[in-house]
Amino acid sequence: MKQGVLYGVGVGPGDPELMTLKAVRIIRESDVIAVPDGKIAQAIAADYLEGKEILLCDMPMLRDRALLARKHEEAAARICALLEQGRQVAFLTLGDPSVYSTYMYVHRRVLARGYEAQLVPGVPSFCAVAARLGDSLCEGAEPLLVIPASYRNADACLAFPGNKVFMKAGRSMGELKDKLRARGDRAQMVENCGMPGERVYRALDEIDPDAGYFSVVVVKQGKDTQI
Repeated sequence: MKQGVLYGVGVGPGDPELMTLKAVRIIRESDVIAVPDGKIAQAIAADYLEGKEILLCDMPMLRDRALLARKHEEAAARICALLEQGRQVAFLTLGDPSVYSTYMYVHRRVLARGYEAQLVPGVPSFCAVAARLGDSLCEGAEPLLVIPASYRNADACLAFPGNKVFMKAGRSMGELKDKLRARGDRAQMVENCGMPGERVYRALDEIDPDAGYFSVVVVKQGKDTQI
């Protein structure tokens, strides 16, 4: 029996209309849809999941690397068992699978076991945020630095010349705001972009320090206009 293929499918940042045609096709063609237990990606793709077998994968957001590795191994083993049966599996992931995606840890493990796995790109959250704010992320020769807000060396990143995107800023929001204010940087943010409860903040002082996990902060340098 021919082995099945695993697809890591980026479903975009939240708005179902931002799913790509390829993402929709792969989901429709797949026998099993694997989703993280948070179910947000599942909700985005809900219109294409009727009658599909759903495989829930436990992907906790923890700092315990040993436990995380065990969870990733468990998910990979369950998926490989399906691939061995010749079934096609689509693993749904928010945004793009190549940008801070938990899926990649499963992807590499499946490949290491000798099975085929492919990536299906999606719209990254920071691109959707820039569109919601109505401006570019970078122009001409401007560099763009994409940073997880929990990164410990954020000061060095802020000192780097160019525009910055801080992703998943929720728990780090208060500290990040303090750093930006001390530097005199201008920033804007979108919380839950394209999802229920979306909120747009046009100035640093407006940003809620208790904003949720899916918050993206954009900092642009050398511009008199807002982003």
